[in-house]
Amino acid sequence: MITMNEQKLKKISKSLSYVLRHRPDSVGLELGDGGWVAVEDLLAAFQRSGKTLSRELLDVVVAENDKQRFEFSEDNTQIRARQGHSAEVDLGYEPATPPDVLYHGTATKNLESIRQKGLIKANRHHVHMSTNKETMLDVAKRHGKPILLAVDAKQMLADGHEFFVTGNSVWLTDHVPPEYLSQED
Repeated sequence: MITMNEQKLKKISKSLSYVLRHRPDSVGLELGDGGWVAVEDLLAAFQRSGKTLSRELLDVVVAENDKQRFEFSEDNTQIRARQGHSAEVDLGYEPATPPDVLYHGTATKNLESIRQKGLIKANRHHVHMSTNKETMLDVAKRHGKPILLAVDAKQMLADGHEFFVTGNSVWLTDHVPPEYLSQED
């Protein structure tokens, strides 16, 4: 196994996120059904774009990504991002029953808008939530002073909202209206 420094892995992970979640066309790719791309096509596209990425290094990035953003198909011939897409894609997740409470991290500067509109997906396909408070606070820290919101997922489900869960335990929904939100201390 390759020993990589964290900074290099992070840089490659960001490039993969950009390509597999937002702009596959930036390297001449198209996302297939479920957001999948053939690994060989991805490696060739990176090569054509002047980016060095071997299969061995790709395996390390996927395995060591702290948020497990990517996954290989069962036969390891395809790869996709698990969530967070702005590119048009149907990931094929089936509706799932969430735990009673989920969490969403955001920056305090967004709180007034959230109190008015709730959590909106903006240019992404879904609102992201987790059962892990620390993960949500870490996500929020990237955008400013963090704040943690609790989502009454039990009541949302009872009221007819759909939830989906990814292979890395990120919970997704289209919108969280403000009445289902409370601020965590």
